Amino acid sequence: MPVKRFNVIDLFAGVGGLSLGFEMVGAKVLMANEYDESIATSYVKNRPNNHMIIEDITKLDIESTFKDIKDSVDVVIGGPPCQGFSQKGQRKTINDPRNFLFKYYFNVVNFIRPKYFVMENVPNLLTAENGFFKKEITDLFSSIGYTIDSDVLNASDFGVPQNRRRAFIIGKLGDKKVRFPEKKTRKTTAWEAISDLAFLNSGEGEFEQNYKNAPQSDYQKLLRKDSEKLHNHIATSHSAIAIKRMAMVPEGGGRSDLPKEELTKSIYSGTWGRIVKDDITVTITTRFDTPSSGRFTHPFLNRAITVREAARLQSFPDDFIFYGTKTSQMKQVGNAVPPLLAKAVAESIIKDMENEI
Repeated sequence: MPVKRFNVIDLFAGVGGLSLGFEMVGAKVLMANEYDESIATSYVKNRPNNHMIIEDITKLDIESTFKDIKDSVDVVIGGPPCQGFSQKGQRKTINDPRNFLFKYYFNVVNFIRPKYFVMENVPNLLTAENGFFKKEITDLFSSIGYTIDSDVLNASDFGVPQNRRRAFIIGKLGDKKVRFPEKKTRKTTAWEAISDLAFLNSGEGEFEQNYKNAPQSDYQKLLRKDSEKLHNHIATSHSAIAIKRMAMVPEGGGRSDLPKEELTKSIYSGTWGRIVKDDITVTITTRFDTPSSGRFTHPFLNRAITVREAARLQSFPDDFIFYGTKTSQMKQVGNAVPPLLAKAVAESIIKDMENEI
């Protein structure tokens, strides 16, 4: 019997990439929590009926915050920051002060007792200290009745045109594990994602504009299907020297194509590199507007990619609009879980629910 509807709360929600992926398969987000007001504002404007709590989770009283929906939540999702485990050579634990936000995630799960939870983080979460941190998480959730499984998923295996590896931990109340989603065999390329967007030069573009081209791929049709206008497609105004350097880099090229006198001291891999049209992109970061910060230059135009192009590479649909300052918009896009990756995880939850009926 198919699952018609299930309810979710999203902690550390950001702009809502995880939420959106779950919504794509029919989930209803009962409540979300994000402490950054500018990011939370974009979350809310894209979901007018959502209950967003804009607050530092450490300041929330868990019982009073969640008591009214406690019995209605099927899945808790979110990506709590966990910095302490990443230091090499030191045995860090879940009790490290830098991991206290993770403990709040656990406390919410412990109070609500949903049938499932999904936690997303950096891949190092599962391997740091020879798996010690992963074992601590497993033991902690096992102590309250959950069986967990974990894996590192690459967004490019689920239709996202980007090499983005993220760790997922899925917990289920009881003694059975949830099976992780199966990879797709065909990858989506960068050009399949952005080729229909207006060819802007440095400094051109408007917050809202008409589409100039028809969709040129199935991926573009998917992301455009509910959108009548194009938003967030504004090119960065680069300096003359930056434009000069980009002009020296051929399609598919990068730093090695620049003469010595034009090289910068950037430490980023792929600096001054162009996105390769017929391949997936590197991981989209929060600095994708800066050519020296990675392989974020348009395949042949002399500018970095726009917020909308980055959103396409993250698999956000075009009717999802990013608000706030440009810095905030880049943070919203660069830190998000790709919605199509989240959708694949959500589909695994649904399959498990259906097997339980």
